[in-house]
Amino acid sequence: MKVLALSFAALLIATPALAGQAVSLRSDTTDADGRITLGELFDGAGAASDVVIANRMGPSAVLDAGAVQVAARRAGLDWANSNGLRRIIVRQGSDTTLASAQRGNVEVLAYARSLATGEIVQPEDLVWVKVAAGASDAPRDADDLIGMTAKRPLRQGAAASLRDVSTPQVIKAGDIVAVTYEDDGVALTLQGKAMAAAAIGENLMVQNTASKKIIETVVTGPGSTAVGPRAMRLKANRNNTLRYAAR
Repeated sequence: MKVLALSFAALLIATPALAGQAVSLRSDTTDADGRITLGELFDGAGAASDVVIANRMGPSAVLDAGAVQVAARRAGLDWANSNGLRRIIVRQGSDTTLASAQRGNVEVLAYARSLATGEIVQPEDLVWVKVAAGASDAPRDADDLIGMTAKRPLRQGAAASLRDVSTPQVIKAGDIVAVTYEDDGVALTLQGKAMAAAAIGENLMVQNTASKKIIETVVTGPGSTAVGPRAMRLKANRNNTLRYAAR
């Protein structure tokens, strides 16, 4: 879903008497009727609470944080955005929900748009949101997800999980790859044919193009694999990463 543009009229509203009033972003940014107001986004919006800055057309809307900050400033509110948010997700709620919902106090990554299986996660696809409690496998940093491949369809607004993604495949079945052995300053390289597709750090069976023997290797990058001590280190590192992701 494309980031919603803020209403042009909202950017031109006159500054009310409470100019420069500091506000903080609500942890449960929801709206009840499809009209997103400053009061639904910020605690302490006061007289500017009813100012409409965008419309929600579906179950959720994704707002550009910079544009929201400008709209708030036009309305006399000062949002520092100390967390450096780029997107704000607003979900469908109700008046009762807004009045009684428990405020979350844990920041987690969520998807700023829906992703299809196989899509590569980009920096603009992620946003920090506040929830009551984070999942045990929630990524601690956006770098844990950026550049990874979606393993299944991912819904806009859903909290991110390490189980959502996998390392992109850099070798396809049938590719000609380099197989390198390195140990104690000695490096030997031969050419082989990949028997399957694989990602960096994964095991890959490779057929030596000269001898036709099948060799078990570990993928080190696009078109390159390793055997020997280096392969064992890469395999150990990958196993440690998988154990962390499964927690």
